[in-house]
Amino acid sequence: MNHYETVFILNPVLSDVQIEETVKKFEDFLIKKGSKMVAKENWGLKKLAYPIQHKKSGFYHLFEFTAPGDVINGYELEFRRDERVMRFLTVKLDKHAISWAERRRTKLKTKA
Repeated sequence: MNHYETVFILNPVLSDVQIEETVKKFEDFLIKKGSKMVAKENWGLKKLAYPIQHKKSGFYHLFEFTAPGDVINGYELEFRRDERVMRFLTVKLDKHAISWAERRRTKLKTKA
């Protein structure tokens, strides 16, 4: 099992229900394929650095999860097929990135 992190940007014209459905769809896909969710974060509506599909903002979400390596190709294919997703990036985390992510999560918990 490898440790991964995915950040994806959803179209800003989606309703709250549509955003929840989309996030749930990708979470369910990972769980169905034997992955384990470590953390989920909703970063909310953010301004983009440059326009994507003529949009200037988007809803950002982050998933941190462990998964077998063969799951990632199918996972990214689902992102490409979904028209609600404007951009996505999946990164395999090494031991230093994993420890940094843990520190970031604990810092977020103490702030809240």
